[in-house]
Amino acid sequence: MNTEIAHYVDMLLGLGTIILQVFSLSALGLLFFGPKENFFLDFIKKHFLPIGFFITFSAVLVSLFYSEIREFLPCFHCWIARIFIFSQAFIFAVAWLRKDKNVIFYSLPLTLYGLADSLYLNFLYYVGEGTAPCDASGVSCVQRLVSEFGGYISIPMMAMTGFFALLTLLAVAHFYPKQIVVK
Repeated sequence: MNTEIAHYVDMLLGLGTIILQVFSLSALGLLFFGPKENFFLDFIKKHFLPIGFFITFSAVLVSLFYSEIREFLPCFHCWIARIFIFSQAFIFAVAWLRKDKNVIFYSLPLTLYGLADSLYLNFLYYVGEGTAPCDASGVSCVQRLVSEFGGYISIPMMAMTGFFALLTLLAVAHFYPKQIVVK
């Protein structure tokens, strides 16, 4: 892939990551500190199955883009993230088709483990040690393959954002009250 095109794609995916972070933080802020009734949270709760599918399927596509088109070999932690996000794309697709709102209970453990692993990878990437390989494969978890917006956006940050957005979605779907007004 042409270096200039790759840079623009990285910028576009980085911008999408930042937008997802802003929406996630806004939703959490409104959930915990906002008014009891909110159009934004109503929308999220009503459409959380397709939103969850969109988040997970987008994460799958981004992951496959970097490994298959850009030819970046996934490190050990990227494989862990793939296990926990790829499976959720299928889970949310089936839940959306069946209108199964209990997907929260299937998705939550996968999301929490994926988030914990991506938090650890972000710690290694931004604070940890140099470029030593993580395992015998020789692929480094801290290699700077994508570095946009002053180094803020990286592959580990994109993964963490996907899991964080999914956790936010599950929190809104589970905790946001849908008040029924009886007249």
